[in-house]
Amino acid sequence: MIVVKIGGSQGVNLDAVCADAAGLIQQGQKIILVHGGSAETNAISEQLGHPPRFVTTATGFTSRYTDRETLEIFAMVTSGKINTLLVERMQRFGVNARGLSGVDGRLMVAQRKDAIRIIENGRKLLLRDDYTGKIETVNSALLDMLMNAGFTPVVAPLALSTQGDALNVDADRAAAMVAGAVNAEELIILTNVPGLMRNFPDESTLISHLPKNGLEQALSFAEGRMKKKVLGASEALDLGVPKVIFSDGRTEHPLLDALGGKGTVIS
Repeated sequence: MIVVKIGGSQGVNLDAVCADAAGLIQQGQKIILVHGGSAETNAISEQLGHPPRFVTTATGFTSRYTDRETLEIFAMVTSGKINTLLVERMQRFGVNARGLSGVDGRLMVAQRKDAIRIIENGRKLLLRDDYTGKIETVNSALLDMLMNAGFTPVVAPLALSTQGDALNVDADRAAAMVAGAVNAEELIILTNVPGLMRNFPDESTLISHLPKNGLEQALSFAEGRMKKKVLGASEALDLGVPKVIFSDGRTEHPLLDALGGKGTVIS
């Protein structure tokens, strides 16, 4: 079992990722795809006159502030457009993919945050009415049922709160939770950079191998979205996933390259 997280950043070669995945699935490999949608959500939000707002927490992580209108745009883009078009690609390559979000069948249940503490212009603020949360459970039985019936799950990063609200959840951490729940052998995170770099964006500082005990230090030099990926990797390893790979999703064979050890291998 492999869980592949397809980054939502611009530049990821979606056709190549899906072609690689389809080839492996047709050889008998079990794969679950989890995807993001940040770049597309930003673009659509601007077009709809509700531009994205990003906030930085007191711990240094950057995330999308998700009020109800933002949540609905995020759901429209990720669970609607991106998920459908990824399923379309997989079907075109001969794989019977099934799109769903974490809301469907209570696939991912998360604890909604009552408020988030942020730092803005040097001031500490408390933001309420944020529709985000931390995933607590994954319905692995639903994923097993789909795969046993011959479907390849394609998962959008929405979860259901314990109160029944749809929530925006971080796709990297969602992929980590899914990987842990299905006892995946590997979690592959494909993005628009070659991997984890000690001095971003200097690609000559790419870290090819990183032990689990090096992840805490990696958080100190990871930039931007890479911080969440490092956190997701740590969570996946804690859940028993033996290996996490950050790899370049822009190449001609992104998934095959990652399985060949290109990028940053964390174990």
